[in-house]
Amino acid sequence: MAADFFDTNVILYLLDDGLKADRAEALLAQGGTISVQVLNEALVNCLRKARMSHDEAGEFLFGIRDFCETVELTVGTHDVGRALAARYKLSVCDSMIVAAALLSGCTRLWSEDMQDRLTVEGRLKIVNPFADAA
Repeated sequence: MAADFFDTNVILYLLDDGLKADRAEALLAQGGTISVQVLNEALVNCLRKARMSHDEAGEFLFGIRDFCETVELTVGTHDVGRALAARYKLSVCDSMIVAAALLSGCTRLWSEDMQDRLTVEGRLKIVNPFADAA
């Protein structure tokens, strides 16, 4: 499996123009992993914020799935996520993404929204891919 995992916000920057969109595109072109949680969150944002149709959002997300391996949400992911939320003071949604990244063997989680440089369970480093673009 790929060592990189992508948070929803990185995926959504593909819908924008500018440096962050370019950075997101370059990272995703190298491949990586996402979870069904990321797909669900991206779908909500495509429909509500980007005002895409269901067909447009589906095409966009199928394109993401071409570049990324997608891991399923399981009861095990939920259990690990609950524990991580309590231990690291993460939101429920973020903890489920972190859990999926850990369980899939990733070593880096690209996220603009989570704590930059936090190492989770000594194995997964959260990195803001846009920190140097600010």
